[in-house]
Amino acid sequence: MTSPFKLTRIPTLKTPEAFRAHVDSLGVEIPCDDAIATEASPIGEVLSDLKINGKTIGNRIALQPMEGWDGTIDGRVTDAVRRRWRRFGESGAKLICGAEAMAVRPDGRANPNQLLINSETQGDLAALREILLAAHREKFGNTNDLAIGFQLTHSGRFCRPNEKFTYEPRVAYRHPILDAKFKVTSDAQVWTDDELAGLIGDYVKAARFAREVGADFVDLKCCHGYLLHEFLGAHTRAGRYGGSFENRTRLLREIIAGIRADGNDLDLAVRLSLFDIVPHRPDPARAQSGKLGPGIPENFDTPFPYQFGLNQNDPTQPDLTETFAFVKLCGELGIKLLNTSAGSPYYNPHIQRPAAYPPSDGYQPAYDPLVDVARQIDAVRQVKAQLPAGMAVVSSALSYLQEFLPHVSQAFLREGWTDFVGLGRVVLSYPDILAAAMGQGTLEKKLICRTFSDCTTAPRNGLPSGCFPLDDFYSKSPEAAELKAKKKAG
Repeated sequence: MTSPFKLTRIPTLKTPEAFRAHVDSLGVEIPCDDAIATEASPIGEVLSDLKINGKTIGNRIALQPMEGWDGTIDGRVTDAVRRRWRRFGESGAKLICGAEAMAVRPDGRANPNQLLINSETQGDLAALREILLAAHREKFGNTNDLAIGFQLTHSGRFCRPNEKFTYEPRVAYRHPILDAKFKVTSDAQVWTDDELAGLIGDYVKAARFAREVGADFVDLKCCHGYLLHEFLGAHTRAGRYGGSFENRTRLLREIIAGIRADGNDLDLAVRLSLFDIVPHRPDPARAQSGKLGPGIPENFDTPFPYQFGLNQNDPTQPDLTETFAFVKLCGELGIKLLNTSAGSPYYNPHIQRPAAYPPSDGYQPAYDPLVDVARQIDAVRQVKAQLPAGMAVVSSALSYLQEFLPHVSQAFLREGWTDFVGLGRVVLSYPDILAAAMGQGTLEKKLICRTFSDCTTAPRNGLPSGCFPLDDFYSKSPEAAELKAKKKAG
């Protein structure tokens, strides 16, 4: 049995030189500048050859979709949602990549408090957009170079539309590992080809609502094992929507064709898990003093034809062959933005969001999380090199960089490895982390996310998502005490 590795925590690396030396010791590549630039920063540059809804985006900061699990049970907004969108506007990011996932139909929600996009919620969504714009205008002035997207989704395997702890999955195909975990027990839970016509119509209507509300683009969510992503991996599915690459991309192509046939010329984006690996679980043999064991692969047989962007003969490893084919297809479909991610928070969270501390249903890191940060950086770099004309790519998985987020972001952009730096839940504690870095040349360390994962552990336990360690709005809330008690009990 291998002994647990000793984690080198990012705050102990006091200089960029120390950070680079540590990265080198891991045998990976993460570019890192010597200092935070306050003049001529690559983060503040304009990407002149990209226009979203006629707008030239004012900087290279993009915000990833961040669902809060805090809407109403009928899919409408609350004060907590409004606060989050206000902070998105205050972040300084000029590209809002979806804000948060909005379900295109009630039974497609991943939790009973997820936002819906329909005729009943249009007014709420229009108000959210105005809140974001007003906050940005008050702090930064110009909003003519700010683009806001709405992310459209159906949660598929992860649907929990009625009860927080009750799965009601609808899947693309049967999966030998994930079926048991997410309560798939019957072929009746697999979408039929005929049923998909109705789903396509739901996406078309949702895109129409987004346009009417004033969104600059819609993001079709093809990541993290949600339905459109799962269809990309439907190798074992029979019929028009499974088997060949052409068939597995048919659902997305028909949604886009339906949007255009509806007379909707709204710009389009896709958030894609560039690669996947086999689901993981904690290693019980290496659990210590109440801590979960490090992540290890679930038992699998090869070939493993059940997911997208992995090596079917060794599903612990990515394979970007079909990823490159999908990126080419996006160019042919007129997709303007490819917003990247990897894996899934539901079954291999270390791949999707590298962190020092696992969510409550996760596992300890088996090696330094910077290895997985570097893996996503490299995948984005490879995709950027093959990007069709007229498209831009957004990076992801950068929260774990902590103090060195600005240094790496600058270098990442300067080297031309990405077009936009995508920020996720790091902005829950520090919304303007990159804008502040450009203005001050330094960061406020007390606000930096340390990847404690409470923002994901809370919703795993039926509570809203927020930064409970660092944001007083959450740390002083009744939910904070409830979360603490649930973590202790768990």
